[in-house]
Amino acid sequence: MGHFFRLIFIGLTILRFGLDEVALSGFRQGWVRALVRVATIGRRSSLDAPRGARLRMALERLGPIFVKFGQVLSTRRDLLPLDVADELAHLQDRVPPFPGDQALAMVEKAFGRRIDEIFELFDRVPVASASIAQVHFATLKSGREVAVKVLRPGMLEVIEHDLMLLHQLARLVEWVWADGKRLKPREVVAEFDVYLHDELDLVREAANAAQLRRNMQGLDLVMVPEMVWDFCTSTVLVMERMHGVPISQVARLREAGVDISKLARDGVTIFFTQVFRDGFFHADMHPGNIMVSLAPRSFGRYIALDFGIVGTLTDWDKEYLAQNFLAFFRRDYKRVAELHVESGWVPPNTRVDALESAIRAVCEPHFDRPLKDISLGQVLMRLFQTSRRFNVEIQPQLVLLQKTLLNIEGLGRQLDPDLDLWATAKPFLESWMHRQVGWTGLVERFKNEAPRYAQLLPELPRLVHQALLRGKASDPAKLALLVEQRRTNRLLQALLYAAVGFVGGVLATQILLHWR
Repeated sequence: MGHFFRLIFIGLTILRFGLDEVALSGFRQGWVRALVRVATIGRRSSLDAPRGARLRMALERLGPIFVKFGQVLSTRRDLLPLDVADELAHLQDRVPPFPGDQALAMVEKAFGRRIDEIFELFDRVPVASASIAQVHFATLKSGREVAVKVLRPGMLEVIEHDLMLLHQLARLVEWVWADGKRLKPREVVAEFDVYLHDELDLVREAANAAQLRRNMQGLDLVMVPEMVWDFCTSTVLVMERMHGVPISQVARLREAGVDISKLARDGVTIFFTQVFRDGFFHADMHPGNIMVSLAPRSFGRYIALDFGIVGTLTDWDKEYLAQNFLAFFRRDYKRVAELHVESGWVPPNTRVDALESAIRAVCEPHFDRPLKDISLGQVLMRLFQTSRRFNVEIQPQLVLLQKTLLNIEGLGRQLDPDLDLWATAKPFLESWMHRQVGWTGLVERFKNEAPRYAQLLPELPRLVHQALLRGKASDPAKLALLVEQRRTNRLLQALLYAAVGFVGGVLATQILLHWR
C-alpha cells in the first residue's frame, strides 16, 4: 500500500506542476492522452513558469531522493534539452538537519563506544546538512580538530523504496512515450542507482579523498583533508577539519588579499592536472564544496570537500579528449569526425563527411568569439548532442567530465570574467599528447613493459618450437618459419647488445667530461 500511495502522490505532483503538458504530445497511446485530459479538467491550459522550472519544483516537492536524481539527470546534457538541463542544475539539497542526538547515537553505534570515549568535544549542531548526510565538528581525545560526516538514519530504506518506484516509472515512460527509448530512462535510473549506493558508502568516499590527496600533494594548489581511518565506517566518516572561506565569498577573499585572477587560473590547472595527468578527478566541484585557505602557510590554496562523486578516465579516454580539443581549435572537423568513427561510438557505416558537416555547423560559430570566451564544456556538450543524431553511445565518464568542466568554467569566469581557459588548458593537452606520441611516451611505455618483455623473450624460442612440433615437423613452411624466428632472435640480441653498448658509451663519455 505504501508504494501505491506514493505513486498516487507522484501522479498528483506531475499534474499539479503541469508536467503532463511537457510529455503529452509524446504519448503514443490515445487512451493515455484522453485520461490525462480528463484528470486535468478545470486547470489552466498553460502555466506561467517554463517547463524546466516546473520540473525542478516538482522534484523538490517529491523529496530528497528525487532532488538527487534531478541533480544527476542534469549531467546528462547529451539526452536532455538545454533549458531543462540548465534548470535542473540549480537543484540544491535544502534538507532540514536531523536532531543532533540521533547523530550522536549513530556515531556510538558505528564505533561501539560511548561518544565521550572517542571525542573530547562533539558539537550536536550540524554545520552542513544535505539529503544523504550531515556534518558535525568535533575534537578527538588527542586534541585534533575533526569533521564528522554522519549518514542520515534510515536512509537506505528510503532510497530503496524510491528507487523501486523510479525503476517502475522508467519502464512506464519507455512504454508510453514516443521518445522514451531514445532517452533511455531505464539506463539512466540504473546509473543513478549505482551512483547513489556508492555515495551511501562513506568508506568509498574516504578512499576517494585519500587518492586525491595523494595525487595533489606535489601541486601545492589544493588541500584535501586527511582521513582518520581509525574512525571511518560505511555510516560515519571522520576527517581532518579544514579552515577556510567559501569560494563564493569573493569580496571577503579580495579583502583578505587573495589574488582572484590567480585563483581562477589555479582552479583550471587543478582540474586539468587531475584529468590529463592522473585520470582521476573530483567530479562535484561546485562552490559549495570549495573553500580557500587564509592561513599563512597555505594562503590562497583551494580546499576541496565532499568526495562522494569522482570520475576516472583511461588513457584511451584522455587521448580521445585531447585529440578532440586540439582538432577543434585547429578547425580540423574531419579529424573530429574520424575520432568518433575510430572510437567505435558511431556505426561503422557512418559517412565521415556527413558527420564532419554536422560538427562544423555546431562548432564554427564558436570561432566568431575570442578564444578566452570559448567554453570547452559547451564545445564538448555540443559534440555529444551532434553525435546523438548519429546513434553515438556516449560513455558515462565523459558525460561526468563534461558536467565538471562546465562547473569549473562557470566558477573560473565568476572569479575572473577575462579568464582564458584555452590558454590554461592547451599546455596540458599538448604535454599529454607529447607524452603519448613522442619519444618521452615511447620510453615510458618501454619501461612499463620491460618486466614483461624480460620474462617473455627468453621463453619465445621454446614456445615457438613447441608450437611447431605440435604440427607436422616436416612442413616446409613451418620449418622456414622456425629458421626465420631464430634469425630474428639473433638480430634482437645484436640490437640489444648494441643498445647497451651505446648507453654505456654515452655514460662513460659523460663521466669523462664531468671529471675534466
